[in-house]
Amino acid sequence: MGAMLHLRLITPAEKTDEVVRLIEKTVGTTHLVVLPGAAREPAGDVVQCDVAREACDELIGALQRLDLERTGSITVENIDLSLSRRADRAEEEAPGEAADAVLWEQLTEATQEESALSVTYVAFITLATMIAACGVVLDNAILIVGAMAVGPEFGPLTGICTALVQRRPRLALRSATALLVGFAAAMAVTVCFSLFMDAVGQFHRSGLEGARPSTAFVYAPDAFSFVVAMLAGIAGILSLTSAKSGALVGVAISVTTVPAAANAAVALAYGDPGQTAGSTKQLLLNLLGIVLAGTLTLLAQKWLWARQRRQRPNVEGA
Repeated sequence: MGAMLHLRLITPAEKTDEVVRLIEKTVGTTHLVVLPGAAREPAGDVVQCDVAREACDELIGALQRLDLERTGSITVENIDLSLSRRADRAEEEAPGEAADAVLWEQLTEATQEESALSVTYVAFITLATMIAACGVVLDNAILIVGAMAVGPEFGPLTGICTALVQRRPRLALRSATALLVGFAAAMAVTVCFSLFMDAVGQFHRSGLEGARPSTAFVYAPDAFSFVVAMLAGIAGILSLTSAKSGALVGVAISVTTVPAAANAAVALAYGDPGQTAGSTKQLLLNLLGIVLAGTLTLLAQKWLWARQRRQRPNVEGA
């Protein structure tokens, strides 16, 4: 994501002057454009500007206090390339660093979408668990890594973290429901899948109970598993808030959530209570570590950015 963002606002005519004054007083804004009467639905004026990422969250908050999201609209777009000395100057004047800024509304919007209990979400987590089931029976680390990368469970986990920090119970309930229902459905299907694969001679109980040097970790939880989950939770949140989404792939393949669920399902199909319990503990340990670390990371970011903003406010007179 670029350091500059583009804001497109639809404002009622009676609020346009106030909105323009707010933008003009905001440190880190430039390229202000006002198009009177250009909006038709809803009717009003169109106001556009570019704003440094580190100043955007404060400006959006001020616009929301003007009730603009109800009477008009607030749209934020990424700018991939901006060749402008004014933009460079605006970015330099804005407090803080763009990579450290958190756009809370953008994060909330993204987590709401990623934590939706949709057919696609259930399909992905089910397919990931089935792939991991093949991995644990064959003791194939490559299949385990592939299943981790396919699994979409980090979206609801992030949603829970964001909901706890932003105090949004509906988002927390939505995310927790997607997480629990998704894993329950995936494990139920994987139990049936394991029984079918056993019936056709592709799975065998010996694959679960034999020596598994590459995949035994999925049912043997320990303190190290919790530490890795905590570190992954921190890295995942930072990758989302700084929009460095490429790091999410590394986060996905560093935690034992989907493989643990798969091993629990296969063990359940074969009636192995020891591995079922161990895998379930591994799953819960990883989920707890990610949520705890993610929530603490967001709280730390919120506190640090608020402290920096108090030292050098984005909006004059704010």
